Amino acid sequence: MKKILSALLVVAMLATLVVTFASCKADDDEFKVGFIFLHDENSTYDKNFMDAATAATEALGLDKETQVFFVTNVPEGQECYEKAKELANKGCDVIFADSFGHEDYMIQAAEEFPEVQFCHATGTKAHTEDDLDNFHNAFASIYEGRYLAGIVAGLKLNAMISAGAITADKAKMGYVGAMPYAEVKSGLTAFYLGAKSVCPTVTMDVKYTNSWYDMTKEQEAANALMDGGCVLISQHADSMGAPNACEARNVPNVSYNGSTTAACPKTALISSRIDWAPYFEYMIKQAQEGKEIVDDYTGSLKDGSVKLTALNTAAAAPGTQEAIDAAKAKLIAGELHVFDTDTFTVKGAKVTTYLADVDTDETWQGETEVIKDGYFHESEYRSAPYFDLDIDGITTLQ
Repeated sequence: MKKILSALLVVAMLATLVVTFASCKADDDEFKVGFIFLHDENSTYDKNFMDAATAATEALGLDKETQVFFVTNVPEGQECYEKAKELANKGCDVIFADSFGHEDYMIQAAEEFPEVQFCHATGTKAHTEDDLDNFHNAFASIYEGRYLAGIVAGLKLNAMISAGAITADKAKMGYVGAMPYAEVKSGLTAFYLGAKSVCPTVTMDVKYTNSWYDMTKEQEAANALMDGGCVLISQHADSMGAPNACEARNVPNVSYNGSTTAACPKTALISSRIDWAPYFEYMIKQAQEGKEIVDDYTGSLKDGSVKLTALNTAAAAPGTQEAIDAAKAKLIAGELHVFDTDTFTVKGAKVTTYLADVDTDETWQGETEVIKDGYFHESEYRSAPYFDLDIDGITTLQ
């Protein structure tokens, strides 16, 4: 019994030392954080992450030369594991990767370096990885930002109808999508429903490029959509291809991840984006203090993680800012739900039940009922989007 008590005492003392060491991390100049990016600052997607990482680490007083490491142009393959391993061997206490396809390689690194915290954007597996305490996912309710941007688009269409530039039956938008994944479908559907809430005759065509970042393909897709009668273009793609095509043809554009007003002053309306700075500050502080990082973090409009860029009043319709503010207040209050099942149909029918693929596994089958209280509960059971319905009014072009 004495031996058991002595062993327990030793364990308790060691635990105290670990906690004491962890609590000193906040003042430890040796604390390091690493960031892995799919592309570089030329990608609007990655630049958004890079700007947030810079803002968060500067706010926390980390030295950018010795404590913060950016690794750019890391493909969604084994290269991600190799870079994560290099950062861990450099002494990074927490490592973040920004692209969906990085997830399995971050998990591989997390298994090899249990003392390092690994965080990943847009992923789906952390909430079911019960044996991997140092791997975490994060995302935000960006579909709410997309919905608000859709209101901006819908009001612009109404202004075009009122001015006689188009008739109500020609209020067709185009959308340049990267991949036909739930993340993209959730966003484009939210955008469409936002537009439809103020312009009921709106329809939308979608073209996928099957690439997250390809300026040529995105420009070609935008031009093809405009050639097909689309009078306003939006996107979930990471280059300036679509916005530049719109500016050249004087077609209104709603971009993503950053303002394009400076480059496209005649046509840029607004952009929605995730502000990752709140999460990065949280992630770093938790790691510094040796505290748990939640497995699956969802930022929101309310906490400042979902934002809109400044409205380009030179191109937007009058009254747009007031409409944004009113809808935003209702979203935050829970009085408005983006995927209200009274606002859309699938093959002509109201959706009353849907099993979504929330707990990702090898079967890729839905297992979670997400239609409750009259709306689709997006990003409530997992941070990464799982809305993948093809609703009426949106046509995917081959």
